[in-house]
Amino acid sequence: MSLKINAFGRSDVGLVRAGNEDCLHIDDAHHVYAVCDGMGGHQAGEVASMTASDIIRKSFGHLAQGLMNDSGLSIGRTLPPAGELLLKSVRLANRAIFTRAAGEQSLSGMGTTIVAAALEADIMSIAHVGDSRAYRLTERQLVPLTRDHSWVAEIQASHNLSEEEATSFVGRNVITRALGVREVVDVDCRIIKVRPGDQFILCSDGLCGFADDDEIFDVARQYRGDLSKIVDALIQLANDRGGSDNVTVAAFEIISAPESPLPELDTFTLEQENPEVLAAEDRWLTRLAEPDPKETPGAPATKKSTNKLILSVIFALFLVVAVLILWFLPSGK
Repeated sequence: MSLKINAFGRSDVGLVRAGNEDCLHIDDAHHVYAVCDGMGGHQAGEVASMTASDIIRKSFGHLAQGLMNDSGLSIGRTLPPAGELLLKSVRLANRAIFTRAAGEQSLSGMGTTIVAAALEADIMSIAHVGDSRAYRLTERQLVPLTRDHSWVAEIQASHNLSEEEATSFVGRNVITRALGVREVVDVDCRIIKVRPGDQFILCSDGLCGFADDDEIFDVARQYRGDLSKIVDALIQLANDRGGSDNVTVAAFEIISAPESPLPELDTFTLEQENPEVLAAEDRWLTRLAEPDPKETPGAPATKKSTNKLILSVIFALFLVVAVLILWFLPSGK
């Protein structure tokens, strides 16, 4: 039995903003899914969220083996390979965004939240920074798998208040952690077991910032058998609440998953990088900035042109042979 996942996602600009600073990442080949919510003026937020997505793509692509074998990027604990790679890629995304923002004045202060899931066998690793969220959708409820890094969440936890009560003290959108705003970052991680039939939702705060968990569950439950309808209905819910923010939703279902001996791990925080890890990350930033080998400029075009030339020669020879045959055939007179 192999791991099979059905996934669907969509990002919507909303009804108010001119641009979309969210970024949706769906990689069915490597079973990696992420939602990033960028922040920063003059489209800098879009740059930050797309940078995070691009680094995850490269980290799970042609750079995966090198990243896994680099002891300088040590996580400091034993994790499933996909989870370890996910955490390394999130750290690298933070470093890349921070470095670029420091070097380009127009991008100064940019950052992005991220919630990402990477699956292998029957294990899902979740990495989380900011207030984008991950949920498990069951028949009876919506189960949060992440806890927001925001002032609202901190006040709720420290004063035992409801979200509505905590929001009255501070702004709803004040987050305490994001990728790219500092040189180093704390990343929350959780490892859970999955089973065939399990459904999960990732979303930006364009949804969960304007609808509570019960409301999200009520909408998702209506379309539980159709992921595309779940996503569309949740985006419509956000827009019905005014659509004042970009909204991104991804939903995926486990179709089959082989059993593994890997254990679950409750949420833990991968703390900020030490100088050795930072030095290793700096070395990798250069490689991450390079184009993928399969995307080397000129290579695909050259191959295509060569193939086209060969086909043209073959066709010309065919015409010559056909003309000669017709020329020497008896006229029938």
